[in-house]
Amino acid sequence: MSFCFPPADEVSLPVVGSDKLFPVRRVYCVGRNYAAHAREMGDDPTRDQPFFFCKDRTCVLPVSFESSAALNYPSATEQFEYEAELVVALQHGGYQLSQAEAVECVFGYAVGLDMTRRDLQAAAKAKGRPWESGKSFANSAPISPVVPRVEAALLEEGEIKLSVNGVIKQQSNLTHMIWSIAEIVVELSKQFELSAGDLIMTGTPEHVGAVKVGDALHVSIAEVGCISLHVT
Repeated sequence: MSFCFPPADEVSLPVVGSDKLFPVRRVYCVGRNYAAHAREMGDDPTRDQPFFFCKDRTCVLPVSFESSAALNYPSATEQFEYEAELVVALQHGGYQLSQAEAVECVFGYAVGLDMTRRDLQAAAKAKGRPWESGKSFANSAPISPVVPRVEAALLEEGEIKLSVNGVIKQQSNLTHMIWSIAEIVVELSKQFELSAGDLIMTGTPEHVGAVKVGDALHVSIAEVGCISLHVT
């Protein structure tokens, strides 16, 4: 059996310390997982239940640790904003996972950005429409190589920081996440059947903001790494 036309290329990320690639399946995002960011977006931070949205895997822009990557300013927006995030990569999946099963699913971590066309997102939210136009577009998910998990315990603390043109804009700690990594995987598995190759963007700290052409972004997460991008 043949295809009507050539299928799309696979999307993958390098794995630190390995010549193998991490094949990306789906990209899940956690909304407002830092209390201070929830407040700045006009929401009440609670632990009632996390909420999720998705980016297409074609949104992923692989970014190396060694060199700065070009980030194209997208069309149809005048408010292109950064959101620095820890990315969790899964090696196993399942449906309605236990806490112990969720821990075993985690393969490793990456540094990521949830780039957002904020004006489009705001317009969609105001009319009760889906967020795809604001969140799921080409290169909206710059992500570093995956750093394999080296210990049984999951990453629970570490500074997360973003600067624009050398000025720190976001600075927080993973301890400030409302939902931990294991809790996120458990809650996500109640709504979706997770699989190996899934990525989870775990939310961003406060002080998100806009960038313009010519800006240089630098994002770092302790114990994971740092990436640099320049807006073109």
